[in-house]
Amino acid sequence: MTTPETDTRAGAAPDTQVFSVGRVDGVPPLWFSVPGSFYALPLAATAGERAAGAAQFVRELYPGGDEALWTPAAPYYAAVAEQMSGNGLAYAAMGLFRIDDGGVGHCSFTVAAVESDHPSVEVAATGIREILVRDENNDARWIDLPCGPAVSCVSMTEVTFDGELTASGEETTLMTGQIQVYVPFPTGPFTAVFTLDTAAVDYWGEFSDMMVAILRSVSFTGPAGAATTTPDGTPAG
Repeated sequence: MTTPETDTRAGAAPDTQVFSVGRVDGVPPLWFSVPGSFYALPLAATAGERAAGAAQFVRELYPGGDEALWTPAAPYYAAVAEQMSGNGLAYAAMGLFRIDDGGVGHCSFTVAAVESDHPSVEVAATGIREILVRDENNDARWIDLPCGPAVSCVSMTEVTFDGELTASGEETTLMTGQIQVYVPFPTGPFTAVFTLDTAAVDYWGEFSDMMVAILRSVSFTGPAGAATTTPDGTPAG
């Protein structure tokens, strides 16, 4: 599973992108890096900024397209970004990867910061894990990251689509997987929630390894010597 050849970030572009979230609404800053083939939605503060960001987003997502495709697509993604911002997400992206059969495997990836009035990161992680293990469908585990303790939760969901919604006209069952990781902030009463969803479960191992790499990049003090941007695409100070 590799970056698609049509990815405009391939070639001379870096293999990873470093993002910073926080600094607003009382949330301390948090840094993390993602693969170069992640396309971040424009989660900007104003409608004008989201519209401008969406116009750029669709050109990166569909580099072989033209105005006939980009013009109607941009408002859709601007609306999606508005909805995600309203739900408290600090970062949202689509990941596209070339797979063995010549197709494209994809995933969605989001980062949110939720309030959690914890006395220590260890207490927060312990409490989160105790809640998650109560659901027998969850594979919840304590993990130690370079930035501190965290809790991962892996789940699989089977979704059935009626024949009216499929190209074949027959009922189709689709398996999807989710990796969700809770990372308590050592710098404030918040917990970062990293979520990766994919229907490309044949490549679950590769997506899991990618999630591990992202989590190992998480920092609450800032990456050394790396150019950093905020989720709306502006340089971070």
